Amino acid sequence: MSTIYIISDYGRLVKSGGVLQLRKENDILKTIFPFKTEQLIVIGQIEITAAAMRFLMRHRIDTIFLGSNGRFNGRIDFQTGKNVFLRVKQYELLKDEEFKLKFSKSVVIGKLKNQLVFMQRIKRTRFLENEMKRKIEEMKINIKKAEDAENIDSLRGYEGNGARLFFSVFRHSIIQDWAVFNGRSMHPPKDNVNAVLSFLYTMIMFRVDAALSTQQIDSYAEYFHTLDYGKKSLVYDLMEEYRTPVCETLAVSLFNLGILDENDFREEIFDETSNSNPLYEERNADETQTGLFHSVKGVLLTKEGLRKVITHLEKRLDDQIFYESTMERITYRKLIDEQVRHFRRVMTGEEAVYKPLAIK
Repeated sequence: MSTIYIISDYGRLVKSGGVLQLRKENDILKTIFPFKTEQLIVIGQIEITAAAMRFLMRHRIDTIFLGSNGRFNGRIDFQTGKNVFLRVKQYELLKDEEFKLKFSKSVVIGKLKNQLVFMQRIKRTRFLENEMKRKIEEMKINIKKAEDAENIDSLRGYEGNGARLFFSVFRHSIIQDWAVFNGRSMHPPKDNVNAVLSFLYTMIMFRVDAALSTQQIDSYAEYFHTLDYGKKSLVYDLMEEYRTPVCETLAVSLFNLGILDENDFREEIFDETSNSNPLYEERNADETQTGLFHSVKGVLLTKEGLRKVITHLEKRLDDQIFYESTMERITYRKLIDEQVRHFRRVMTGEEAVYKPLAIK
């Protein structure tokens, strides 16, 4: 079972016998077999017939719809949670400050340690030596403070400081002169490196969300990231451990190995009337009413760029890593599912401490 991607602004997805087909006039662009498909991600604007929609529902294929800019448009999710006892336990833990702090420390410290390892691997020139040493020492101090944090608010501060340190040196890991990274930016990404990072984070987010849904865990209940209406905070909690070993490591490889080039990116102006405006969900309601929204220039991947990133993300997810819990080598793809199961056991008290993925 695999994830199938459709990247197109034209064509019709139709049912044909026991399969789905993406067609443009009389041409068949892609055939989708239900027994091989676990998840379908549609990027762009295509027409889906009623018969094709019923087909997706009948075969319970998790289907995600994204705009051409990667913005989430909607989802068909068939994993309904019937385990009310698990949900009750999950909601009870929202009031357990000791559990929340313990879990949050695991998430944040794991993320910070992965960032530290990445920083230590950056090839240093004589010019960078002193800066890298200083930033690495600052990160080590920051990790120690996170370990000693007495509340979640201070822990969020240490996470933010770690991100600042990490991204202040991240640009030194990329050797291509045409690659631009002026610090982390999003909604929209303002340079080509951020365009790749944002898209990779989004793809991992959906995988974690799907794994939570399979385990009948409410992805809207949070323990570290702030609880907010309509925000899948637990997804953000559990995807932190994959940012550096999967997303950031892959992004660097895509640039440094010449897999991506300048033609794989495009600039777009986003304004208040833009249908593909990635800022929409981040806007403040008061700004909408008072007309304070301004047009913003963003950098996005082209369709060909998306195909390249997706191809190599799928390859990365098939890479194997040693998983201490089972003492075996498993793929990152399977690791995401295993870690969600691990979190469920921690939540139900079967295991004491959540242990995030740690790179060495």
